[in-house]
Amino acid sequence: MTKKTFVSVFRSSKKPDTYLFVKRGQVWKELPESLRGIFGSPVHSMDLIMTPERKLARTSGKQVLEAIDDKGFLLQMPEEQSGYVVDFRRKPEQQSDINEKSGESESRQ
Repeated sequence: MTKKTFVSVFRSSKKPDTYLFVKRGQVWKELPESLRGIFGSPVHSMDLIMTPERKLARTSGKQVLEAIDDKGFLLQMPEEQSGYVVDFRRKPEQQSDINEKSGESESRQ
């Protein structure tokens, strides 16, 4: 693994909070077709000088560089979101009561 690498970051035009890290100058058509299909058209976000020590919001420079060395890219997907719907008309205490009651009714079925 090299100490410093120029990396380009692209965001997905199809999927929110989805980013692709590649070596700067990477030819888009050389990436796997399945990746290009789900990612959509790349929208350039930024270029970085990546080092193994660099800290990023949801990954590290080391992970980015290892993935680029191994696969030619790092695909960063959004973090999992909570699976329940919040009723914004109710106070939080009332919402938790409703969630508890719905959990009881589901366990009875």
